[in-house]
Amino acid sequence: VQLQASGGGLVQAGGSLRLSCAASGRTFSNYALGWFRQAPGKDREFVAAINRSRRNTYYADSVKGLFTISRDNAENTVYMQMNNLKPEDTAVYYCAASLDFGPRSEMYAYWGQGTQVTVSS
Repeated sequence: VQLQASGGGLVQAGGSLRLSCAASGRTFSNYALGWFRQAPGKDREFVAAINRSRRNTYYADSVKGLFTISRDNAENTVYMQMNNLKPEDTAVYYCAASLDFGPRSEMYAYWGQGTQVTVSS
């Protein structure tokens, strides 16, 4: 499956962004989807995941209550609404697809190219 992330940008602290990730190539609804991020000089970290049926979501503690992952299987797209952004949320955000649901990056076989999110203080 091919993934194309978009929606990143520059925002002030306290602002919001909505990331999108459009999928193509394989049956989108067969895959769990996740968002990961990588800040400069840091390892890539898990942010959020949603299972195939949309019934289950999973968030990193640092974004619980602030970020919301969702998916539209008819549109082959996964979203992440990010509210009350902080400078420490600055990173390249990647969407990824997995046949299994969970937070471990090694579970995800397909990755998008990343979209930059920069939060100014």
